[in-house]
Parts: sequence; C-alpha cells; structure tokens
Amino acid sequence: MSNRTVRINELLQREISSVLHTRCGQEAVLYTITGVEITPDLRTAKVYYSLLKKDADPVAGGKWLMRKVSLISEHLRRYVQLRYLPKLEFVFDDSPDRAARVHRLLGEIGLSGPASAETPPPSAPLPPPQS
Repeated sequence: MSNRTVRINELLQREISSVLHTRCGQEAVLYTITGVEITPDLRTAKVYYSLLKKDADPVAGGKWLMRKVSLISEHLRRYVQLRYLPKLEFVFDDSPDRAARVHRLLGEIGLSGPASAETPPPSAPLPPPQS
C-alpha cells in the first residue's frame, strides 16, 4: 500500500468519525470507526466500524450507517479534496471483541501479556558499550 493510500485512509477515517459525532449526536456515540481501506483506484472504500454495546446488533448498526451515507458523502465532498469521492461500504469489525476474548483467555491460563511473570530473565547481561 502506498504512502498516499495510507494517508487517504487515515483522512477518511478521521472525517467520517468527525461528521458522525458532530452531526448525529447521541445516536453516534455507540459507533467507532476503526479503519478505512480504499481500493487502489480510489473508487471504493470499506469503512470498518465497531459497536460499544456488546448486545448491539451489527446488522442494524450497518443499516443505520447506510442511512447516514448521504450526510457523510456531503461532508466528504466538502472537506476532502479527491478527484472521485469513493463509494462507501460499511463492514462490521469484530476485532475489539476478539482481542477482549484473547486477553480473557490469556488471563485464564495465567499469562497477562507479552512479558509474563513466568518468563525467565535473559541468561546474560549485555556487555557495556565500547568507547
């Protein structure tokens, strides 16, 4: 992925999140835009979202976002300078749920993170730097 594509992804993520939280108010607090992936031809963008409520329906969330697509597109057309405004596709991102599950499973087996208490210290200290 080129540097330009990465910058466009970050810009779209920031602007979509901004318009949802400023123009949609209380409805949008449940949604987090976790990422954007734009195609190399810059015509289509997948917008990944997650929901803060664990029992929320991701399909209903996607429908709500699709109802707001004209508002989002209007904002992007005004504030993002691209030759073509990408068509937005909303995809539910369950990676926060998966990360929480992995963290919980690691806690159950006694590992709290990358460096656990059971990890032995390095065998020998590093030599001092030479002058």
